[in-house]
Amino acid sequence: MKTCTRLVTILLLSATSVFAATPEKSVKWFDDFAAAQAAAKKEGRPILANFTGSDWCPWCMKLEKEILGQKVFLDYASANLVLFIADFPNGKKLPAKVVKQNKDLQAKYGIKGYPTVLLLDADGKVLAQTGYQEGGAAPYVENVKALLEKSGWKPSVATNQTAKAVAPAAK
Repeated sequence: MKTCTRLVTILLLSATSVFAATPEKSVKWFDDFAAAQAAAKKEGRPILANFTGSDWCPWCMKLEKEILGQKVFLDYASANLVLFIADFPNGKKLPAKVVKQNKDLQAKYGIKGYPTVLLLDADGKVLAQTGYQEGGAAPYVENVKALLEKSGWKPSVATNQTAKAVAPAAK
């Protein structure tokens, strides 16, 4: 009887932890720049382009772990940004088309080190540049907001109209 009770308890705890560990809403990271630009145009959002060495660059790994992978950042990004990654890994093999695209973008934007994070409009114009910053996701989000504001970036007309259509009517 004690064995049965223990087994039931273990199963209940396991089931509870499975449901508690449900992953956050995933945010799409584009690796196709043209697709990221199309999404940015459609959604009226800026592109956050992360130039990274994901499997060898310590500062890139810190950026991912401490900021880009955190709920605060992901919540902000899912509502306000189109995310693009230009990865330059050492151990991971990327499709030849992605490697060429990333090298071309690296040259176009003059990327000299990693991580480099660019905020771009849908046409690929640089609005601002940043990288890793200590302090975690919340200050990073505030920095991104400030950089976008300083750049003069405004949501597209389509986004503003969508927001008006969703907003409750004034009484």
